[in-house]
Parts: sequence; structure tokens; C-alpha cells
Amino acid sequence: MHVDFPFRVGASGRTRLTTPDDHVRDLVEQLLFTAPGERVNRPDFGSGLLQMTFAPAGDEVVAATQLLVHGALQQWLADVIVVEAVTVEAVDSRLTVTVRYVVRRTQERRTEVFAA
Repeated sequence: MHVDFPFRVGASGRTRLTTPDDHVRDLVEQLLFTAPGERVNRPDFGSGLLQMTFAPAGDEVVAATQLLVHGALQQWLADVIVVEAVTVEAVDSRLTVTVRYVVRRTQERRTEVFAA
């Protein structure tokens, strides 16, 4: 079992735990929503996704965001997942990122959608 993200206290008053598969999703979410420079001991950790939400909407921003997210996933989570695809949709000032990956431990294929 792993500590759930975001951190919460369960009904028993103890730290809430999560399954290994949900922990992998939590790792992806943490990576996507952490800005580079935000973590003191890992200044290059993160994807830059949130910074892209302030860029002018367009095909260039979508392509750049896909590359940033895919590269960050490969760099930081390659030992945990195999990234199959990253797609980004921009609607107004909102970015929707879909990540399709395989969990290395179980070989389970998963698709997760994140909105920024």
C-alpha cells in the first residue's frame, strides 16, 4: 500500500492509503501538475503543463504541451510506466491531457484524463 495523493486522513484517523495501481496514477498526476523549479531538491522535476495554460491557444501550444508532457513522463516515470500516447486538447483557456500508458509491474493498459 502507498500513501494516497493528495494527502488525506481516512475515517480511522490514519493516513489514507491507496492501491499500487492508483499510486501509479497519482505519480502521473503529481508529475503533470508540478512546475519545474517547484521542488527544492529536484528543480527539474515537473512537466510545465500549468505554465502552458497561460500561452495563447493554438496548434503550436498543443504540440509543445504534448512534447513537454511526454518527455517528462519518459524522464521521470520510465521505470514505472511505458507511455503509449499523450494527446492534448485546448479549449479556450483549458487544456485537457489524455495519457495512455502501460503499468510495467502488471502490464495493465490504462488511460487517464487530466484537466488544467
